[in-house]
Amino acid sequence: MIMKRKFITIILVSAMSGIMLSGQVIEGEKNLRTVTSDTTQGWKKGGIFAVNLAQTSLTNWAAGGQNSVAVNGIFSVFANLKKGKSRWDNSLDIGYGLLKQGKNTPFRKTDDKFDFLSKYGREAFKNVYYAALLNFKTQMAPGYNYINDSTKAKISNLFSPAYLLLALGMDYKPNAYFSAFIAPATVKFTYVTDKALSDSGAFGVKPGEKSLSEFGAYIRVIYSKSDFKSEFMKNVSFTTKIDLFSNYLKNPQNIVVNWETLIAMKINKFISASFNTDLIYDDKIKVPFDKNGDGKIVAGESVGSKIQFKEILGVGLSYKF
Repeated sequence: MIMKRKFITIILVSAMSGIMLSGQVIEGEKNLRTVTSDTTQGWKKGGIFAVNLAQTSLTNWAAGGQNSVAVNGIFSVFANLKKGKSRWDNSLDIGYGLLKQGKNTPFRKTDDKFDFLSKYGREAFKNVYYAALLNFKTQMAPGYNYINDSTKAKISNLFSPAYLLLALGMDYKPNAYFSAFIAPATVKFTYVTDKALSDSGAFGVKPGEKSLSEFGAYIRVIYSKSDFKSEFMKNVSFTTKIDLFSNYLKNPQNIVVNWETLIAMKINKFISASFNTDLIYDDKIKVPFDKNGDGKIVAGESVGSKIQFKEILGVGLSYKF
């Protein structure tokens, strides 16, 4: 519990420090760089589609190993409107990945994400907006815990879980790259429509029920930039975003954390490399883990709240529009 509180404290301090630092530019920095405001009126649209492939083939290989093939796809689009004092930002991120190792092993899922966000803001004063946010997240296919090559247990599914978040607050947006949305009034719904998972009380719902509602506070901080001036960084885009949610009604100290980072580098018109990380902590999500440190996960016994971390590194084909 102490380690959890220390971890959450570090996340909160880092997020709030980023908010304060983004608004402080010393005189010397002003002479070295220009902070561009997003002043263009009308719609701004764009997106990226990328497919990363990896394959290993071994024949009479003395060092051992397994043949493998992996594919991972990313589809990300946005449509943002600026009209007078109003702003309306929309984004959709979809990711899916599969891996196959060996001849007799079926494809296994390595990535599965569907994330839609819509945020409307009305300018209150310079760089600050009254704002409302809607965020919906789920996955597209069943997920399994593979106990061994022949035994697996279903731990997630389409709309199991699904998260719907509605928030009212203020959005601080000093330039086109940074946004800090703070919402003291937020409703979060968790849905588990799969009967087996619902009956087991997965993702915090009561056994047999298919939804959970929470009321609390929400913070979303995002920094996204692709037009770097440096020659070394000119083909690089960087995005990091962190979501924090605290339930007023139950264990408000157990803050839900979702922190995503994406670094993409354009090699030429159609080939790119990407590095994506996703860190999650939610005390309501119980995951299987190696309790005894012997490399074995005992079904039903080694389950608890843990920091979840995912990393994907890929090189493949991409198209930006």
